[in-house]
Parts: sequence; structure tokens; C-alpha cells
Amino acid sequence: MMRRASFFVFGVAAGALVAMGAVQPRLLPDSLFGMAAEAASSDTYRQLNLFGDVFERVRSDYVESPEDAKLIESAINGMLQSLDPHSSYMDAKNHRDMQVQTKGEFGGLGIEVTMEDGVVKVVAPMEGTPAARAGVLAGDLIVKLDGDQVQGLSLNEAVDKMRGPVNTPITLSIVRKGTEKPIDIKVVRDTIKIQVVRSRVEADDVAYIRINSFNEQTFDSMKKAVEDLTKQIGEDKLKGYVIDLRNNPGGLLDQAIAVSDAFLDRGEIVSTRGRNAEETQRFNARSGDITKGKPIIVLVNGGSASASEIVAGALQDQKRGTVLGSRTFGKGSVQTIIPLGSNGALRLTTARYYTPSGRSIQAKGIEPDIVLVQDMPDEVKEKLGAPVGPSKGEASLRGHLKNGEEEQSGSPSYVPPESKDDTQLKLAIELMKGSVKNAAFPASPDKTSRAN
Repeated sequence: MMRRASFFVFGVAAGALVAMGAVQPRLLPDSLFGMAAEAASSDTYRQLNLFGDVFERVRSDYVESPEDAKLIESAINGMLQSLDPHSSYMDAKNHRDMQVQTKGEFGGLGIEVTMEDGVVKVVAPMEGTPAARAGVLAGDLIVKLDGDQVQGLSLNEAVDKMRGPVNTPITLSIVRKGTEKPIDIKVVRDTIKIQVVRSRVEADDVAYIRINSFNEQTFDSMKKAVEDLTKQIGEDKLKGYVIDLRNNPGGLLDQAIAVSDAFLDRGEIVSTRGRNAEETQRFNARSGDITKGKPIIVLVNGGSASASEIVAGALQDQKRGTVLGSRTFGKGSVQTIIPLGSNGALRLTTARYYTPSGRSIQAKGIEPDIVLVQDMPDEVKEKLGAPVGPSKGEASLRGHLKNGEEEQSGSPSYVPPESKDDTQLKLAIELMKGSVKNAAFPASPDKTSRAN
């Protein structure tokens, strides 16, 4: 199995043979095996010749002169997309963008932005970043970047312009409410870390930790959040931890393993199984639970996928945490990133992963110990302007890897912006404080049943 790349965690019957008696197996001589292999190879080369013929015909006869590079890239994409929804080709730029997301840090300004009326609107400057120090405020409209108009750029194009090497300057022309003319603010880029973990104290004695994705910063950020909340609440007073994985799309496999390991003293976390038996890998927890055995509730929904399902499945199977919410997305495959030099990289599905009990989550998802679907308010449905149903999940994706006849659809992925409206979080806190009882909480190795 290739080890030079990073791991990620995005009844058929063809016929029957009937015999009227015993059929004795026959051994084929080695020469016949060689002939069969040679025939298969020859057929492959014929198909490649066909591809070459089509390629040349398009180059010479298409109504407009096509770009050779685009033709090749489209052919590669078509090949990979025919495999499954998560295998794909990344050109050099997309590969760089993926590396930024994986690393969790980049050279930039430190502002959360959106696009509004053709210009970039500042949602909020991140605390302690160059933008905040320079005086950029929430609600500011960025109309020019180094004198160039933002109008006409996509949000991604504008973000690309604002990112750049550390210690390089950029001038933002800003329209601010209450001012007559645009304000020019010079900002010097610095290293910006993506905030993948957010935490706070709930109801005085419950630690709440939200993990947004799994990049290279996730485990360290989560560990620091546990330490800070324990000090803030007090170890004796602390009731337990709510780990929120709702709408977490996944990320790095090693980070999912590290986060799971942080809460486990022993036992398997996850296994991955590829095409060949010798490629099977099992990952086990090391001694040491950073929460010292405090109760854990894991929140999930239809937007919880991949690496987040690994964590939920590990804590559920090992009876270390109670999973609460609605069925997860069901992405149970592992993608390997294979660099192609200056030509980008190949994202290829190379294995399926299995929870400690041997469950494949692929196209099935994690069924919570306590099922509670978060309702979406009517005003939100009206604002979206279309019928809103549950997330369709992995099983609805065209070309997804099959997983038997028990595939399951997804579940809703709505999370209210205000905690007071969050029924899933409210129930988790009530369970922690003991004001509500449920047989599935706290999780215990002695309990084998699940309650809804």
C-alpha cells in the first residue's frame, strides 16, 4: 500500500451455472495462465489505441481548436468519476488549496468574508490577526484590493488575492457605514490558523467542544480546549463533555484516530481494508484518557461524515460515549492523495473503514444511541424558498460504493444558530445534569441495548 501520500477520510446476479452431477475442477497449465494474461494486456492496449484515435480525431476535426491539456484533464476526470463520487483529479491550484485546508494555516489577513452585491463583505475579523489589528470591522465592504476593483471577481478569486506570503502588504479600500468616502487600510499578511475547534462552558458545569473539521490542527486544538475548560469549570465540578460533530465533513484519518484515542484507554479505534488482505490496518488506542473518564455525549446529524463518523463509531462501539442526534452521512471510504509532481495530485479511493465492532459505515451511517431530529423553523424553510428534506447521504450519490441491501438514506443537517433553539444540545445538557434520564446515558461497557 502506498505510504507516500496522505489519508483522507467528500443483490446482483449476473447468471447461474447449473450442472447435473459433480464437476471436477481442472488445473490449467502455466502456459495457459500466461496466454490469458497476455490476452488481457493486449485488449487493454487496443482500448488505449482507441482512446488515442478519438483524441487525435477531436484535435483535428472539432469545430474549434481545443486545448490538448484540457482534453487530457477531462479524460482523466471522466475515468476517475466513473469509479466513485470521491475519486478525482486535482490540478496544481486545487492541490495547493487542498494542502492549505489540510494544514489548517495560511498566509493571509484573518477575516471571515462573504460576497454581497458584487463586493466582499467582512463577516468578522478574527481576534489577534492582522486585519483586527489594522482596524477592519465587521460589516465593512471591501471594494478594492491594491487598487483593483473587486466588482466582477468571484468570492474565491477575491480570497486568493487577499491570501499571500507572510509579511507582504495589501491595501484594502473599504466602504464603511457612516463614512462618505472609502477608507484605505494597509494590512501586512501573517500566518492565519483556521479555527477548527470552538469551545465554551454550558450551564455552568458542562464542557462543550465543537469540532468543525479534521485538519492538522484539530487534535492539538481539541486537547487545549479540554484543558482550558477543565480549569475554567474545575475538575470536581465538571459534569462531562459534549463533543459536537454535527455538519463536520471529515478530513484527515490520523486526526480522527488521535481525537478518538484522547478519550479511550484501550481497544480498537478503526480498521481500514483495501483490495488486498495484506493492506488491512488496525489502529488501537493507547493508555490515557484526557477527560479522566468523564461522561461524553457526541452530537451528530446528516452532515456528519467520514472522519467524524470514525470518532462517533469508535466511542459508540467502545461504550465510551453516547451518540445523540440523527443518522450520519455514511461516507465509509478512505481516499489517498497521490502527488503527481507539478501536475497536481490524484485523490483515489483505496480502502473502506470499519468501526471496532466490524461495521462498515459506507452508505449506512452511524445510528445514534439516542435519536432526536432537530426541526427546522418554518421561517427558515420559507427563506430557503424550496422544500427542505433530510440530507440524502452517501447512499444517494451516483456511483457510490455499494454496501449490501441495507443501505440507509441520510437525515436532516440543520443546526440552529442560537443555543436556545438547539433541541439536540439542550437534551445533551439535561442528560449531563441528570434532569432527564435515558438508558443509553451514560455509556457503559455493561450496557448493550440502545434507546431512542
